[in-house]
Amino acid sequence: MNEETFPGPIQIPVETANEWEKRYDDDNAIEDSKKKVKAFLIPRKSLEKVLDLETEAVWAYLGINDQKEKTLLFVGAEYNKETKKWDNVYGIGEGMDGEVGGGDVVYDGARPSPPY
Repeated sequence: MNEETFPGPIQIPVETANEWEKRYDDDNAIEDSKKKVKAFLIPRKSLEKVLDLETEAVWAYLGINDQKEKTLLFVGAEYNKETKKWDNVYGIGEGMDGEVGGGDVVYDGARPSPPY
């Protein structure tokens, strides 16, 4: 990734997001303090898309993407009174031509800092 391609893909299929979450959970590498992620640059579009879901709250899951960078995955959240837990609410993916129907998605595009 580079600054010319920011923010990159915003919509991430749920299956891919689950892989990225697992990659983060399985990562036990000790970070060098100079490379330790201190912040994320989050595209406005990612926040707008997850807020468009009009849920009560938003989850921000940590993941490691295919470029081996830490990232945030945004998912809507609704409280389930029966289970007393927060349920994930996914967006509906858009195809290349903007049509809806590409399957469930989460929202990403975040850049870790450092290095960005």
